[in-house]
Amino acid sequence: MADDTLFAQVLDPAHRADPYPLYARLRATPVARQSDGRVVVSSHAAIRSLLHDPRLSSEDLPPSRRPRTGNPIRDWFLNPIKDRIANAHRPLIFRDPPDHDTLRAFVMAEFGIERVRALHGRVAGLVDELIERCRGRSEVCLVEDLSYPLPVAVICDLLGVPEADEPQFQAWATQLATALEPDARADETTRRANAATFDAIAAYMRALIKQKRRHPADDMLSGLARPAPGRGRMGEVDLIATAILLLVAGHETTVNLITNGMLTLLRHPAELERLKADPERAPRVIEELLRYEPPVHFRTRKALGAIDIGGTVIPEGTPVVLLFAAGNRDPARFRDPDRFDPDRDDIEHFGFGGGLHYCVGAPLARIEVEIALVALCRRLRDPKLLADPPPYRLGASLRGPERLGIRIAGIW
Repeated sequence: MADDTLFAQVLDPAHRADPYPLYARLRATPVARQSDGRVVVSSHAAIRSLLHDPRLSSEDLPPSRRPRTGNPIRDWFLNPIKDRIANAHRPLIFRDPPDHDTLRAFVMAEFGIERVRALHGRVAGLVDELIERCRGRSEVCLVEDLSYPLPVAVICDLLGVPEADEPQFQAWATQLATALEPDARADETTRRANAATFDAIAAYMRALIKQKRRHPADDMLSGLARPAPGRGRMGEVDLIATAILLLVAGHETTVNLITNGMLTLLRHPAELERLKADPERAPRVIEELLRYEPPVHFRTRKALGAIDIGGTVIPEGTPVVLLFAAGNRDPARFRDPDRFDPDRDDIEHFGFGGGLHYCVGAPLARIEVEIALVALCRRLRDPKLLADPPPYRLGASLRGPERLGIRIAGIW
């Protein structure tokens, strides 16, 4: 295949199970222009440099454009207003400074380490409960039985979403996560579905925020809905967009990290046994997992001006792909990068992105994954993969198995 179509192959679901050979070919030209006009950046050094370059913008979502309904009032008046509001109030991962910094400060004020640590017992209880539901079975599907229900329950608990509404949030989050996939952004059917989903979840959040203001509780949404000392109060539309982002980001990435993590350990049974015998190894295992099989493989950006990186000029206006998963396995940065080795030193990975947009939920994700993987290793008896590779979800950016069947001899 031609080098200028390699990223198109990355997006092809046929390569979802193992995109790493394509990443290695892309690294041969660390800053590579593709035939569709995009520039793909795949070396660790170039990605690290661009993550801190203010000339690279995160405001790269296509303009909101709600589909025609045939209703003149809606098509000519209401929907254009909604589109203008949506374009001006994107979630903070699609915003540049100073707006990004202002919104992130509001979030970080409510998402402190104390709040995250307080969730430890809740996460441990949920993991034990989900594993107990598998007792008496000889096969489990990790995605359905734990990887999906755990993070959605945790993020809903954190935000203060009623438990009865969790299943609806899972469906909404799955749909809205397609906004990170380049092909899905250009697909009209997906755009229609995303617009409808966003309107539905926004209406729900608007009503919930109203309720939180009347009856505040000790949850993140109540905190975001009230004025912050020295900063005032987040605007209504930004608050809704932020709440939606926290739901989607706090859910989808953790699903992949748990599932990819258990898949990797099952492929490396000696490491699974080491973690089972010594749970204190968990932080090292998780950092290596974030490098070796990250939950997010790339993010897209847009060049605000000409950028010279590694002797290659990225012209102004060019769409840019930061291929995190390729940088994570760059042999110029890591020795024997295709080997899973939790004992390696200095794991400077892009598992949670980097720069201004470093994942705000990273501490919570680490806690969830550590508790889940240790419990799975210690409580599943003689676990074995049912299929390798497993079937994967369609997404290339948020990459992870759709199902992960495991045969077990029982539950300890």
